[in-house]
Amino acid sequence: MVPSAEILPPRVGDPGFADRARRLFAGESRFIAGASSPAALPPEGLPELAFVGRSNVGKSSLVNTLTGRRMLARISHTPGRTRQINFFDLSGRLILVDLPGYGYAEAPKSAVKNWTSLVRHYLQTRAVLRRVCLLIDSRHGIKDVDRPLMGMLDAVGVSYQVVLTKTDKASKGELAAIPEKILSELREHVAAHPEILLTSVVDRRGISELREGLAEFALQFEQTR
Repeated sequence: MVPSAEILPPRVGDPGFADRARRLFAGESRFIAGASSPAALPPEGLPELAFVGRSNVGKSSLVNTLTGRRMLARISHTPGRTRQINFFDLSGRLILVDLPGYGYAEAPKSAVKNWTSLVRHYLQTRAVLRRVCLLIDSRHGIKDVDRPLMGMLDAVGVSYQVVLTKTDKASKGELAAIPEKILSELREHVAAHPEILLTSVVDRRGISELREGLAEFALQFEQTR
């Protein structure tokens, strides 16, 4: 089992924060933009929290579960279908960003090149980007296709946190070994958050904790206004 100290904790000293985070994500959520080129990115304003990972790792499902909307982010069973950056306004307090999946070899090479370039541009230049949630399948762990992105985030100083998905499908052995292996690797990455979170959209494991961690950014932003 993963030591509890290594799992994202609830906000210390504020017993009401979990409910505040829940209400934030249960508020109005709306799609505001879909960008397929750098010129189409919406103006910067609210803090942005981006979700990225290999194709079919469960990005859209996680965004929908966090917000309690079944169809806020489009879910496709065809890998490589999401080919633009989708922006969702969360109660006028945060922007959730669903990035195209990577690592799907059967997508046309020209399409892969275009959306890879778009994602790189977004991650390297977006001043309001506060955290990247790097989604990793809990059954497989970090793969070679994930490491170039991690290195790029290190290089540009963009904070990212590993969020393990599909824990309901992982075996006990996988859940015992893979998180520890990931934590060991993250120690070599300067921009990596030193804690990981295990989630499942089926049994809702880790959803409240992830909401609390992300809601912190709304609070920080509002305290500086």
